[in-house]
Amino acid sequence: MIARRNVVVPAVIATFLTAWFYSGNLIKGLAAIFGASLTAAGELFSIFLIIAIITALLGGLRAMGAERRMVRPFRALMRNGRMAFLTIAAATYFISLFFWPTPAVPLIGALLLPAAIRAGLPAMSGAAVMAIAGQGMALSSDYVIQVAPGLSAKAAGTDTGSVADRAMMLSLIVGIVALVFVYFRGRRGFGTVSDENELRWRSESTEVPLEMQLGSAGDRGFSKGVVTAKAARAATAGGSGSGSAGGDASGAGTTVLARPGEGDGDGAVGEGHVRRSQVFAVLVPLAFAVLVGYMLLGKFTSVVPEVESNDSTGLVGGVAMLLLFATVFARDGAHGLTSAAGHVVDGLVFAFKAMGVVIPIAGFFFLGNADFISQITGTQESKPPSLLFDLVQSVDHYIPANGFILGFAILIIGMITGLEGSGFAGLPLTGSLSGALGPAAHTDPATLAAVGQMGSVWTGGGTLIAWSSLLAVAGVARVPVQELVRHLFVPVLVGLAAATALSTLLF
Repeated sequence: MIARRNVVVPAVIATFLTAWFYSGNLIKGLAAIFGASLTAAGELFSIFLIIAIITALLGGLRAMGAERRMVRPFRALMRNGRMAFLTIAAATYFISLFFWPTPAVPLIGALLLPAAIRAGLPAMSGAAVMAIAGQGMALSSDYVIQVAPGLSAKAAGTDTGSVADRAMMLSLIVGIVALVFVYFRGRRGFGTVSDENELRWRSESTEVPLEMQLGSAGDRGFSKGVVTAKAARAATAGGSGSGSAGGDASGAGTTVLARPGEGDGDGAVGEGHVRRSQVFAVLVPLAFAVLVGYMLLGKFTSVVPEVESNDSTGLVGGVAMLLLFATVFARDGAHGLTSAAGHVVDGLVFAFKAMGVVIPIAGFFFLGNADFISQITGTQESKPPSLLFDLVQSVDHYIPANGFILGFAILIIGMITGLEGSGFAGLPLTGSLSGALGPAAHTDPATLAAVGQMGSVWTGGGTLIAWSSLLAVAGVARVPVQELVRHLFVPVLVGLAAATALSTLLF
C-alpha cells in the first residue's frame, strides 16, 4: 500500500498460503482462494446492491434532467465569495451524502462552480471546498448509503449503526476544522462579483492530468488516461446533464454527451417533460430527507419506532428503487419496464467496477475471523481459531492499553491503507484491528473502526493523494492537482488529529 500498488494479488497469495498451512492440505489452500472471495461476496453483497440501486436512481434522474434542477436553488445564494464558499460546501455535501461524490463533482463543477467563481471565489478555494465536503465529509461518514460503516462494522464485529453514528460525528469535526483552515487561508483572495472572474477562469489552459483508475473502491469510477483541463471543461461546460470528467453513474470514464431530450430539462421534450423534471427534482431529495428524519426520530425519540441498523440500508434501498420506478415510468411510460431494467443493470455494473476489488481483500481478512475460517478452508473444528485476533493477542503486551494512543495508531494505519488510492479497500483491515485491539485498551471497537474509516477514506477517497478521485475535482476546477493536495494537506491533517483526539472524549 505504501508503494501505491494494488493489494489484490498479495491478498490472494496470502489467502492461499494461510489456508494451506492452516489446513495442511494444498488442495484446500487452492480452494480457499475461491472460498474466501465467495464468503466475502456473500457477506458484502447487500452493500453492492445498495450502490447499484442508488446509481440506477441517479441514472433515471439524469435521463429526465432532474439532477440538474436539484442544485439550481443554490445558485441564487452566491452573492459574494463568502456566500459562494458556504454554498459550494453545502451543495456538494448534500448531493454527495445521497449519491456519493462521483456524480456530485461534475454536477457541481458544471452548474455551481462557474457562478461561485463569478461571485469572487478563487478556483483553488472552490476545489478545496468540493473535495472536503464531498470526498471528505460525505464519503467518510457515508451515513445514508452506509457502505463504509458496513464494511468497518462487519470486520470489527460490531453494530453498523454505532459505527455510522460515530463516523458521522467525526467526519463533521474533520470537515469543519478543514473548512475553517481553507476559508481563512483563501479569504484574502476573495474578489468582488464580476463576469471577468469567470471569463478569466474559463480562459485558463493549465493542463490537469486526470488519470483515473476504475476498479478501486472508495468512489473511484474512472478509467485510465490523461485528459487536459480543456477536455475536462468539455465534460462540464455548457451544462450537459450527462457529462462527467471522471466517470458517471454508468461507470464510464469517458465524456458522455447528453442524449436528445436530456440535459437541462427546459424545453427538452416539451412542457410536460419540464414539469416532470421539476417534480422529481423536489420529490427525490424530499423523500430521502423524510427517510433520514424518520430514522433520526426513531433513534433519539419515542415518537416513532426505532429502525434497526440492519434494516436502515434496506429501507434506503427500497425507497430508492420505488423512486427509480416512478422516475422511469413518468418519463418513458410503458417503455419504463425496459428502461428501469437497463438502469438497474448499469447500477450493478458500476457497483462491481467500483467495489469489486474489496472482495478478495475482505476475503483474506475474513480468513482471520473465527466465524469464517472453517467455511473458507473447508475444515471442521469445534472451536476454530481467530488468527488475526490471536496474532494481536500474542503481542498485546507491547501495545499501550491507552485508548488515546490506540486511536492515533488506528488513524495512521487507516491513512496508510488509503495511500494506494482507494478509500474503502483498507476498511476490512482497520475494522479487524479495531475489534481485536479495542477490548484490551477498554475502548469501544466501533469508535476505533470509525477513526480508521476517517483515516482511510479522507486519504484514499480523495483529499490527500493526487492519484485518487481528487483528480476529478482538480479537472473541473481547472487547478493543478498537486497544488490542490498541498492546499488540503495541513487542514485535513489538523482535522483528522482533532477528531481522533476528541473521539476518546466523546465516545
